[in-house]
Amino acid sequence: MAIIEFPPVDSADENGIVGLGGDLEVQSLILAYTEGIFPWPIGPEIPLAWFSPEQRGVLYTDKFHISASLKKFLNKSPYTIKYNHNFAAVIKECAQVVRKGQKSTWITEDIIQAYINMFQHKLAYSVEAYDKDNELVGGVYGVCIGEIFSGESMFYKKDNASKACLVALLTQLKQKKIKFLDTQMVTPVVKSLGGTEISRQLFIKTIKKSDTKKPREYFLGN
Repeated sequence: MAIIEFPPVDSADENGIVGLGGDLEVQSLILAYTEGIFPWPIGPEIPLAWFSPEQRGVLYTDKFHISASLKKFLNKSPYTIKYNHNFAAVIKECAQVVRKGQKSTWITEDIIQAYINMFQHKLAYSVEAYDKDNELVGGVYGVCIGEIFSGESMFYKKDNASKACLVALLTQLKQKKIKFLDTQMVTPVVKSLGGTEISRQLFIKTIKKSDTKKPREYFLGN
């Protein structure tokens, strides 16, 4: 049964946890993201927690910057960028990434299936990088509920492949006048592109003004 209500986000604890348990049905995830909340399994003891941190990582589309070395690489990029071509492959590759400070992936089988369901409902997206042999070598996936865009995870198998995807995504969103990409936290890659933190209050104020009805195809091609 889908979640019909979350606790107020300002009731989150010092770690940003709003609630524990529940389900990952499409309607539950729609409700969460439109209220500034996202799921993040903590571990076997707490398989599902819901977060709305006091400080939210974002990448402003009119302020993101590309380093000189990355710009030089992208100008001669060996990758072909595609959108929504193989979402399942991207999220499964992201689940295999061993991240610093984490003993296991938060992208559980339940998360994988939930976001594949979101993708099938055109509420999630993937940006993919393919090499000259048409091998998937990098990707980003996330949620898109109209103008609300959130980046969930990324992976790469060749140099700068995930960065190429992220830059392509930000460029598309900028063209469509999307104010920012929600990155949830500021990772080193996000920081290198100009990522910053904003308050929970400002983040939620902004997404509440967002149109949640525009189709994914309006923002992302192929």
